[in-house]
Amino acid sequence: MSSFTAIRIFRGCRALLAPAKSSTSTAGTAVKVAAAAPKSKAKAKPKPKAEADAIKPKRNVNRNAGILKPTPISPALGSFLGGAPESSRAEAVKQIWSHIKLHNLQNPANKREIICDDKLKELFEGKEKVNFLEIGKLLSRHFVKAE
Repeated sequence: MSSFTAIRIFRGCRALLAPAKSSTSTAGTAVKVAAAAPKSKAKAKPKPKAEADAIKPKRNVNRNAGILKPTPISPALGSFLGGAPESSRAEAVKQIWSHIKLHNLQNPANKREIICDDKLKELFEGKEKVNFLEIGKLLSRHFVKAE
């Protein structure tokens, strides 16, 4: 590849085309290479506010949808979460994981496996061990569907 082609491909980026430095280079030469980098292109003029708002209409985003929506929960899950009558799925899973981490309930040999204590056995149908992928499935029965 000719040097002209390389320059055209890299558009004159001196940092990429500079010869390799030895490992004994000092910080001063590194500053020189950085100073030799090409200057950025001129910035485009910002659009006026009224024009930008007309182009892009604002959306009304509902932050309490899907797994973030608080729903009524079973009394067992409510007592685990501190007596709350409703909770989102994300918050419930977050609280369960904080309980698991706090009490060191992950199997040290297999981190995907959770050894249930009495509180978790109450939530997870009395199981001794639960795979971490099962948590969502086992929690689904504790969320009462609002009709």
